[in-house]
Amino acid sequence: MGTEMIRTHQLTKRFPGIEAVTDLTLEVPEGSVFALVGPNGAGKTTTIKTFMNILPPTAGRADVLGTDSRRLGPKQLAQIGYVSENQELPGWMTVSYFLQYCKPFYPTWDDQLAASLVRLFDLPLERRLRALSRGMRIKAALASSLAYRPRLIVLDEPFSGLDALVRDQFIESVLERAAEATVFIASHDLAEIESFASHIGYIDQGRLRFTEEMTALVARFREIEVTLEQPARMPAEWPAEWLNPEHASVVVRFTDSRYERERTENKVRELLPGVRDIVARSMPLRSIFVALAKSAQSREPGE
Repeated sequence: MGTEMIRTHQLTKRFPGIEAVTDLTLEVPEGSVFALVGPNGAGKTTTIKTFMNILPPTAGRADVLGTDSRRLGPKQLAQIGYVSENQELPGWMTVSYFLQYCKPFYPTWDDQLAASLVRLFDLPLERRLRALSRGMRIKAALASSLAYRPRLIVLDEPFSGLDALVRDQFIESVLERAAEATVFIASHDLAEIESFASHIGYIDQGRLRFTEEMTALVARFREIEVTLEQPARMPAEWPAEWLNPEHASVVVRFTDSRYERERTENKVRELLPGVRDIVARSMPLRSIFVALAKSAQSREPGE
């Protein structure tokens, strides 16, 4: 790693009456599997369409493969594989004709790889694309986007509506390519993302809230449960990194977003008198983002 396959600086996209993406700055390291996650409508698809030059930015800029996204041309696009949940395919083409149609656009097209992807996905070569199930159409799009060994693979909500088997095949094929490519994936399917992403960015209401390596994110979040000797009044001021505090009788719970065992335990004993026990539990990615979402909602009325 060391170079960035995608770099944005204060990227902003406005539509009439709405600012879909605001001042988004991120870097996607070469060789990473970078997941952009957030709720539906958070700005994930707009971000992708903007740095892919499907939509022009309102302000800021994006560089993809070292090129200003507004100047992406055939040379760069031939190195990018792009699959979107709403991708339109020429329904009148058969799968075989579609793959042959795509081949001349990509100098690095690999016939053997294309054939292996067809076998992996069990694609019916003589069937028209419009006659395929949604899962099969996604697999056809993925096969056409991986067959030329792209340096950058961009996936926009690829798991939406797919059954478990198709998702597993999808992930397997992408991870096989990840050794030789950088993957950028936008999704709200946190359980799937957690299993293979190396980096993660969280976007909400068009703003990137943070970006970091997955291992660091998971390491710094803990669900804390404190048991007291007797009921006590809760402190008026909580540390900003302690999210969603709640208590009942002698038990206090919160999410620590900057967990360090010694520091956290010392702070708990300082703020809560009569501590009998402190338990810190690891959190799956979904629980982390539920805690973040709840914390954001609780702040909104006072903002």
